[in-house]
Amino acid sequence: MLIYPQGNHITASPETPLLQIGGSKYGKPTLERSVNPALSLEDGARPALVSLDASWRPNITVGPPFEVGLCRGGSLQLRGPHSYGIGDPFLGTIREQWNNGIRRAYDGRPRFPWAEAVTLPVSLVGGS
Repeated sequence: MLIYPQGNHITASPETPLLQIGGSKYGKPTLERSVNPALSLEDGARPALVSLDASWRPNITVGPPFEVGLCRGGSLQLRGPHSYGIGDPFLGTIREQWNNGIRRAYDGRPRFPWAEAVTLPVSLVGGS
């Protein structure tokens, strides 16, 4: 649930299991494709970090350090607050694995039934 200063609120639901504050152009697709109500809090934090990282390149108003902390329902105890800066090895690993997974997904996608394989001359794809 997100409560605004004016007192009104919005609530997550099975149809919309996440709430996002601010712009939603870049990182939201990551969340919508990977977050569901069955995820544990810890497993939900990783796509949130990926979402922030995905927003960083195209949006100048988003950037490291990204801060992540978990607070279980019914508790005000913050667990694992951590700041992930540009050179953080964990953030780099998350980014690399996500990017590699997306590339594998694109490489493995089916071709359109009507599309013919196109072979570019070597000079157009970076060869000599």
